[in-house]
Amino acid sequence: MSRFVQIAQHADNLDRASSFYGRLLGQPAAARFDPPGLLFFDVSGVRLLLDKGAPSALIYVEVDDLHRRVDQLRQDGVAIESEPHLIFTHDDDTLGPAGSEEWMAFVRDSEGNLVGLVSYAHPEIE
Repeated sequence: MSRFVQIAQHADNLDRASSFYGRLLGQPAAARFDPPGLLFFDVSGVRLLLDKGAPSALIYVEVDDLHRRVDQLRQDGVAIESEPHLIFTHDDDTLGPAGSEEWMAFVRDSEGNLVGLVSYAHPEIE
């Protein structure tokens, strides 16, 4: 069995990226090596590497309350590229929790990269 170990994301300014991702992920960076200019976050056992030499990647981050998080980021001056919207309702657990709605929004990080925010909601049964 394989698993992801590390995802690299472009960052021109490590201080600025550290501030953005620290707030987004709710935790401080795990390690910084400067030089050569590498910043790491531990995201549930997968390293997020922020590096000037890395290409831009589209990453998706699960958040607890998508609408609240987007409002917080907007207040912080983050560019909201796409407001929260329903993507899919999961009938089974193939790609998400069965019976849940998958919601997404898209924002620009401090370095200009597009970042997807994902949240799962359980619709109220009437």
